[in-house]
Amino acid sequence: MFHAARFKLTAWYLIIIMVVSISFSAVIYRVLTMELERFGRIQRYRIEHRLRNDIIIPLDDSLAPPQMLPIDDPELVNYIKHRMLVTLIIVNGSIFVLSGLLAYMLAGRTLKPIADMVDEQNRFISDASHELRTPLTALKATLEVNLRDKNLTAQSAKTVLQDSIEEVNSLQSLTDSLLTLAQYQKPGAAYQFETLDLNALISEAVKRVAPIAREKNVSIQQSAIRGNVTGIRHSLIDVFTILLENAVKYSRKSGTVRIRIQHKDKHTLISVIDRGIGIADKDLPYIFDRFFRADSARTAYERDGYGLGLSIAQQIVTLHHGTIAVISTPASGSMFTVTLP
Repeated sequence: MFHAARFKLTAWYLIIIMVVSISFSAVIYRVLTMELERFGRIQRYRIEHRLRNDIIIPLDDSLAPPQMLPIDDPELVNYIKHRMLVTLIIVNGSIFVLSGLLAYMLAGRTLKPIADMVDEQNRFISDASHELRTPLTALKATLEVNLRDKNLTAQSAKTVLQDSIEEVNSLQSLTDSLLTLAQYQKPGAAYQFETLDLNALISEAVKRVAPIAREKNVSIQQSAIRGNVTGIRHSLIDVFTILLENAVKYSRKSGTVRIRIQHKDKHTLISVIDRGIGIADKDLPYIFDRFFRADSARTAYERDGYGLGLSIAQQIVTLHHGTIAVISTPASGSMFTVTLP
């Protein structure tokens, strides 16, 4: 599709360039022709003027001095016009070849962002469809099997419904995450930034993660938090919640998660540090990609999460003109650091 579009765009570029070039050449040819004719008339006038002043001109023009030759000789004028026309044709031919090559390169550069966007959209649809198909298939299979069971009891039916609700909740969580990610990827969206107390943001995120931490008996420690940041309150809380949830989720039972705050060069660095399973070096370049989950995470938590949290966190941090980075060692833990202005 894009290959054909590239040739079409190249053709349009080339048509526009050649129309301008040929039009400009026609103007140049016309102007030079008029100047040639005008110069011929001036030269003829000078000759006639000298004749009137008794300057003898040989009857044979070939014997006259060069400065006395008339320039309005039809053969000479036609020869000069022909040379100009040939020169302009050669110039336009060169422009056609050079412009064709440049137009083809420019068309490729113009279409590349569109092609990348379409590829990204196709990958998104493919990944989302795959993630949605798994719980839907499980839900459908469970319901169909139990519907065929003639000996299905009320208690069994209740259990099936509870399991189905869990699958529905999983689907709802996935769709909510997809909508959140799409919201932050929307171009040209207007956001209201305000000055926020960093301590309040961290405290709210810790509060959200507290039930998960209690379940795993993981303690969350934080250093003294001072300072403000400029941003969107609920979005920044989401970032810290995502990082804390991951830290708790991948920590060992009775482990510790630390929150460290630093101020450096008019920037605030918020680090979330755990001593959990860590991330392999081969997985580090991809952890912020949609739906990506490291092999270690899949093994330990096969049905927990869809790999969208860090993608959402990165989008939010980028929206706040900040950065997010990770340092991790397998079996030793990870440190995610968010840098905000």
